[in-house]
Amino acid sequence: MTTIDGSRETPGPATRHLGLDLGGTNLKWAVLERSVGTWAMVARDQARTRIVPDADRVPDAIVAQMGELAVAAIDAWGPVASVGIGVPGLYDPATGATRFLPNVPGRWAGHPVGAPVMAATGLPVSLINDARAFGLAELRLGAARGASTMIGLALGTGVGGVVIVNGEVHFGHDGTAGEIGHQTIDPDGPWCGCGNRGCLEAYARADQVAAACGTATAEEAVRAAQAGDARALGGLADVGRYLGIGIASMINIISPDVIVIGGGVAAAGELLFAPIRAEIARRATMTPLDRVTLVPAELGVWAGAYGAAVHGSDRAARGAGAA
Repeated sequence: MTTIDGSRETPGPATRHLGLDLGGTNLKWAVLERSVGTWAMVARDQARTRIVPDADRVPDAIVAQMGELAVAAIDAWGPVASVGIGVPGLYDPATGATRFLPNVPGRWAGHPVGAPVMAATGLPVSLINDARAFGLAELRLGAARGASTMIGLALGTGVGGVVIVNGEVHFGHDGTAGEIGHQTIDPDGPWCGCGNRGCLEAYARADQVAAACGTATAEEAVRAAQAGDARALGGLADVGRYLGIGIASMINIISPDVIVIGGGVAAAGELLFAPIRAEIARRATMTPLDRVTLVPAELGVWAGAYGAAVHGSDRAARGAGAA
């Protein structure tokens, strides 16, 4: 087992918890062990997401696959006390059904997820947005360990976000709180996939990073900038400026201890972080910035599965249902 420092733990016997992270390409899972002061990664793996030709059947196929993977992981690495599922979109916390998954094929509105996986495993199952799972993992196990207040951004196909206050994810009344990527930074800006104009995501999502840098993908943009390409360097600086505008607004509102940025574009390091810091310094004037730390995420592609496991454990400890 790989032991990772934890926080906010209470004495008691060690327990294991399963996290599933649903993506349009891969379905990741991880079993974590929780004990006094520590989280330990016991096992993890992934499988190609089961996308079937008939769009109407995709949600059923994927939910069945999640149940199968969960049962197999529990049989191999159990006993397990809870299951958490990270979903890339919106869900109903009262029912455990999805509402809108923009990057997974199929018709997901109102589709049950928590209940079928609970039926397959016999365990409490809780859903969480994948960006909130990312932030929870980085808080408990990663770059923000020990922080009380944190904001996080996951840069990818979209711009996911999370707000953590007093060591707890702020979910709002329906699990949608923390959509940092959908704050308006330019009321006359480009259309965003959410239907609004000028969202931070409309400037900082992967395809826009590539376009700004003159490359086919965001990953190529990072490589080109690291090689000294002038257009890529300028494009990353522009993206960093927009991110800095959004982050500065969050700093003025929340005054976080730590800001964590993850996702593929974060691999650019200071080529992205320096313009973010410069914009924050220009715009966040109400909080002493020497007490705010901007750091890259530590947990990589497994943060969603880890965070889902942590969320499932937290919800089970509170006696919460399948949501």
